[in-house]
Amino acid sequence: MSQALHTPPPAPVPPPEEDLAALAARHGLTVSGARPSLPGYVRQLWGRRHFILAFSQAKLTAQYSQARLGQLWQVATPLLNAAVYFFVFGLLLGARRGIPHDIYVPFLVTGVFVFTFTQSTVLAGVRAISGNLGLVRALHFPRAALPLSFALQQLQQLLFSLVVLVAVVLAFGSVPGPSWLLVVPALALQFVFNAGLALIFARLGSRTPDLAQLMPFVLRTWMYASGVMFSIPAMLAGRDVPGWLADVLQWNPAAIYMDLVRFALIDGYGAGYLPPHVWAFAAGWALLAGAAGFVYFWKAEERYGRG
Repeated sequence: MSQALHTPPPAPVPPPEEDLAALAARHGLTVSGARPSLPGYVRQLWGRRHFILAFSQAKLTAQYSQARLGQLWQVATPLLNAAVYFFVFGLLLGARRGIPHDIYVPFLVTGVFVFTFTQSTVLAGVRAISGNLGLVRALHFPRAALPLSFALQQLQQLLFSLVVLVAVVLAFGSVPGPSWLLVVPALALQFVFNAGLALIFARLGSRTPDLAQLMPFVLRTWMYASGVMFSIPAMLAGRDVPGWLADVLQWNPAAIYMDLVRFALIDGYGAGYLPPHVWAFAAGWALLAGAAGFVYFWKAEERYGRG
């Protein structure tokens, strides 16, 4: 009798998993941190658009807050780079071959400003997740907001720099005309392309922090192959270069976006300097990088900030 009184009650039998799933669905419960659908993810990002803009502006303001010249470094840095490249490549190495002397300086400055836009966006994208782990782990928001805000930050920085770029172009004899309006679609396509790259490298950098140390070397190589300091068609003229290599150099996206902005702003930089179907390639690169980068980043949404 006493033994029966002290016998523990049988353990409750857990309900089947399908019953738990039905119970959760009935009460509107979802898995914490689960990846939303792609359309749902887009809606979440649109809902955070004010955060993306405010975050990019805050980063832009804080970037040079410790320097005496402050935001002037946004313009001074690419201008100093252009001056160094002009001395080394334009004067010492004769890289301005095939380009009239009166347009080489605006040609070079435009190339440096436009390529810096892509370069800075990629470098910021690599650290977008790994450099903001505290924010990622503390708050729930679509993680793509971070690389997109860094891409937007670099676009705002380029827009400030355009004031100086326009002054340089005017100083060397170019006159504003209808072609200047082409800068808007050219930079819009480049922004989409850059944002896609930022998303791709944000995912890669979140798992491999050492990538941030490697990327400056990769980007420097890309810069030298993109015609920042020289005209690709002029350099290839008269050289025994395989046709596929010439196509790769001319249709490389960095070269395409630089050439479009140069064509829009610089008198004397005519269509002869552009590869065929240049606008089609500019749009194609933007759509490819933008769509592929967004989907690639979204697929790892639930893993950012863990481990």
